[in-house]
Amino acid sequence: MLAGCIGFFASGCSQSQPAKQKTMKIGVTLYDQYDTFISHLMDTFKEDVYQLSEETGETISLEVMDAAKSQSTQNDQVKMMIERGCDVICVNLVDRTEPTTITDMAEKNGVPIIFFNRELVPEDLERWDKLYYVGADAYQSGVLEGEIAAEAFLASKEMDRNGDGVLQYVSLEGEIGHQDAIVRTESSINTIMEAGIEVEKLGYAIANWNRAQAKTQFTAMWTELGDRIELLLPNNDDMALGAIDALKTLKVPREDWPVIVGIDGTSEGLEAVRAGEMIGTVYNDKEGQAGGMLNLAYAIITGGDLEAAGLKDGKYIRLPYEKITEA
Repeated sequence: MLAGCIGFFASGCSQSQPAKQKTMKIGVTLYDQYDTFISHLMDTFKEDVYQLSEETGETISLEVMDAAKSQSTQNDQVKMMIERGCDVICVNLVDRTEPTTITDMAEKNGVPIIFFNRELVPEDLERWDKLYYVGADAYQSGVLEGEIAAEAFLASKEMDRNGDGVLQYVSLEGEIGHQDAIVRTESSINTIMEAGIEVEKLGYAIANWNRAQAKTQFTAMWTELGDRIELLLPNNDDMALGAIDALKTLKVPREDWPVIVGIDGTSEGLEAVRAGEMIGTVYNDKEGQAGGMLNLAYAIITGGDLEAAGLKDGKYIRLPYEKITEA
C-alpha cells in the first residue's frame, strides 16, 4: 500500500530528470502508518528531507509505504523499492525476528538498509556490512518510566491507597515477544524495586501499542480489580491514553484513578501530562531519530563520513530518552 511519494525539485518519484542531475531515492516502509509515534516520526522525516533538499540543492525522491502489520507485504515493498532504484531503504520492521528476506535482497542488489525504531536481533544486523539501525535504547525508557513511578510513590503516601507499603500495579504491553515491550516492562519494574519499593503485580494485558485495544483491556482490568490498582505501567503513551479513555467512560472519579506513566512523549501524551491525567512520560526523541536516519542515508548515498553522521560501532545511531513530568 503506497502511503506517500514526495519528489523535491521534481513532480514525482518516477519523472525523468535532466542528464546532469541525479535524483537521490530514499525508500521507507512502515510497520503501521497509523501508529501514533511512527506517524509523528515520519512527519518529521519528511520535513527534514524537504529542508535538506533546500539547503543542498539536491534532488531527493522519497517514497513511503505502509506494510499494515504484514511482514510479507513489507518484503514485497522492499523488493519493489529495489526495482525502482532506491539508493537506500529505511525499514521499520513488522517482525523484528524475520528480517532475512529483506537483508538477503538488499545484499544481493547492493542496496543499504537502515532499520529504525523496531530493533532487529543483533546477529541479524551483522549479516552484511551495509545494514544499520537508528533508534533508542528500550532499556533506558523502562528505567526512566520506573524512576518517575518510584519518585511519586516515595514522595506521596496517597499513592499507597491501602497503606500496606506495597505498590500494586498492572501493565499494558505492546506485543507478544516484542523486544521493546519485554525490556520496557522488565526494566521499569526492576527500577521501582531497586528504589526499595515492594511491588505486587495484579495483572497485565497485551494491547499492541494501540489506544482502542488498551481501552478495552483496561476496562476489563478495572471491572475486575477496581481501585486496588495503584499504578498503571503501559509500554507507550497510546496505551496510557486508552486506559484514560476507559476510566472516563466508566466515570471513575479522578481521585480514584491509578497513577499512570507513559512512554514516547507524543503530543497527545504530553497533553495528558499537562492535564494531570498522567504524572509523566518518557520522551522518545522522534526528531533525533528522523534526523539521524536522514543524515545516515545522505552520507551513504553521497559517500560521506558515516561516523560524522552519528554512526557508532559501524552499525548504530541511538538517541537518549528524557523524563517529562511537567509538559
